[in-house]
Amino acid sequence: MSLKHTLGALALALGLLPGGPAAADYPERPVRMVIPFAAGGPADIVGREFAQLFGQALGQPVVVVNAGGGHGVPALNQVLGAPADGYTLLMPASGNMTIPSKAMQGKDVLTLLAPISQLTQSPHVLVVTAGLPVDSVQDLIDYARAHPGKVNFGSAGVGGVAHLGMELFKSQAKVDVVHVPYRGTSQVITDLASGQVQALFSSMPSLKPMIDKGAVKALAMSAPSSGADTSKLPVVSATLPGMEYTTWYGLFAKAGTPPEALEKLNQAVVETLKNPELNRKFESEGVEFVASTPRQLEALVRQDTKKWTALIEQAGIQLE
Repeated sequence: MSLKHTLGALALALGLLPGGPAAADYPERPVRMVIPFAAGGPADIVGREFAQLFGQALGQPVVVVNAGGGHGVPALNQVLGAPADGYTLLMPASGNMTIPSKAMQGKDVLTLLAPISQLTQSPHVLVVTAGLPVDSVQDLIDYARAHPGKVNFGSAGVGGVAHLGMELFKSQAKVDVVHVPYRGTSQVITDLASGQVQALFSSMPSLKPMIDKGAVKALAMSAPSSGADTSKLPVVSATLPGMEYTTWYGLFAKAGTPPEALEKLNQAVVETLKNPELNRKFESEGVEFVASTPRQLEALVRQDTKKWTALIEQAGIQLE
């Protein structure tokens, strides 16, 4: 046997190559899960609740690491800088994976990452300021057509899902509305409540307090939702066929991670998301926990990337 073959056999025996004992015994130590958002935000809250139960299913602790900013690129780089062994995972939001930033243009994230499973889906709710004389999606379309350029949609920033949701609405409804970008959701909601902006697509958790106070009106959901509050609302697509989208979180490993480790990770996600407490805890916030196969998650990334990329080009949006 040649020296090359001897060393290869030894490496396999020691578990240094994919398919060896190390992959079969995975995981043997704590797993890091990198979240591309700051601590305390919606992604962090969901991620930490998931990580606790996910660790129990894996049989090893799952340690959450926050790496916010940069459209998720710093978090992605943490994962890409680690070995492809399943011990460093990424939990991005849909926008991190499907809305191209300048830093990621020309790169296919699915060549860098291995899909494990979708974790959640969350339609956005379309809301308007309480003083706007509309009570339905059709009312809003009619009002915008009667007042071209006078209806302002806020968002948490250029190129975010809330902004693109507005652009999709604008395109489908054929209305002249104006985008007003902010540097975060909280200030948008304050100005929405005061009437400085008239409409917004955003997540139910950030909007619910103002909806409950009557400061803003919820008109419809961007996709069907099973939440106690959100399921009562109509969907925008009932008025505008084709106007549908959701935000979601998913779980990914570095490309090249051994298939045995990816399979164990997927099985642990499926087991974790069967826990009824997760859905109960986040149901009122419009967050629904859903598992998928790696192939289904890959298809979701490609589908949303195609949709948002076409819309960005059509609207001439300059991404940061």
